Amino acid sequence: MKLEMICTGEEVLAGQIVDTNAAWFGNVMMENGVECQRRVTVGDRLDDLVSVFKERSLVADVILVNGGLGPTSDDLSAEAMALAKDVALVENQEWREKLEAWFTRSGRPMARSNLKQALLPDTAIMIDNPVGTACGFAVKLNRAWLFFTPGVPFEFKQMVNEQFIPFIKHKFDLTSQVALKKMLTLGQGESSLADTLADIDLPCGVTLGYRSFMPYIEIKLFARGEEAMALLSNVESQVIELLGHAIVAHGKVSLAEEIHSTLLGSGKTLSIAESCTGGMIASQLVDFEGSSSYLQQGLVTYSNESKVKVLNVKPETLDDHGAVSIATVEEMAKGVRAILDSDYALATSGIAGPSGGTEGKPVGTVAIALATSKGVYSQMIQLPRRSRALVRSLSTAVAYDMLRRELAGEAVVVDYGSIGRFSK
Repeated sequence: MKLEMICTGEEVLAGQIVDTNAAWFGNVMMENGVECQRRVTVGDRLDDLVSVFKERSLVADVILVNGGLGPTSDDLSAEAMALAKDVALVENQEWREKLEAWFTRSGRPMARSNLKQALLPDTAIMIDNPVGTACGFAVKLNRAWLFFTPGVPFEFKQMVNEQFIPFIKHKFDLTSQVALKKMLTLGQGESSLADTLADIDLPCGVTLGYRSFMPYIEIKLFARGEEAMALLSNVESQVIELLGHAIVAHGKVSLAEEIHSTLLGSGKTLSIAESCTGGMIASQLVDFEGSSSYLQQGLVTYSNESKVKVLNVKPETLDDHGAVSIATVEEMAKGVRAILDSDYALATSGIAGPSGGTEGKPVGTVAIALATSKGVYSQMIQLPRRSRALVRSLSTAVAYDMLRRELAGEAVVVDYGSIGRFSK
């Protein structure tokens, strides 16, 4: 089965918004054993939409079309599909009734323009949208089924999971054997990782890929067919042996997800005190449902005064060592842990830049500490020539990994390769 995606919208094409739907879709389909072979982005121009529908329907078996189903004049997907198929737009009575009922339940008057969302190409199969006012639809054109979804991310994702994936499983034989392994790495560049793994002899049917989304680089091992799948674990073992400490998670999209999945339901608690990371450590955990079961508090103690008054950092520690120091960050971690007697506590203090550095502590110098009931682990890392955002995100990732390693019973402080580190 040849799967493609057509993304619509002038704002997507012009780069005014980032197309997160496309990235999410490609990843979800790969996890379901289907590779998206091509993606095309088209603006809100009727002729261009008609042209691309006709062109790609001669090649693909299934095309997911995202966007252009709203009530305004620049929402053109249904009209373009009708022109491509040379059929009329007709009102779908079932969807009109659902629209009217939706607005009635919401206690809102329905604008006449919303009725446009009930106009579908003749012979189209209406696809329910349980969380929005724009229904989807499916149409057969040439060799392809075109499956239309709204562009609103939460509507799109629900329809893909609940309607699109069952649709293609019903229409096509998806029994081909595939398997995917993902490993998250930290502290090495893509070229360095590629050099390290260059000598692995990949079996037929197994491919090795990389995805960079800072501060991580994800390594993907994809196997096609039973023979390749049987050899996948051996290839994975080779990657793990070669990369060592650079691998920080398996099958997760971030270290925050790894920490969340480990602490959730464990009965263990965590407190966080942040300076240069400015709440990033706590914020990424709060993105996950259930984080309140282990995250007791996240404090942004940015000023020296707050470090002293809130965390009980000694004034003489700041005077003697400075805010960005092992001594200070250890007292920060111990102080925030003591407030609620948390099992674990993380603390950061650093110079994110672009200014504020000194000869002894240049921009990108960050101190990180992990406090536990048994003691405190700490390290000073240096991240030169990185942007302010990357210094903060890399520091957050290193802090998470210190906690992850402690939870796994591993050495807490390790050498990541391209991340400079200084001992006490």
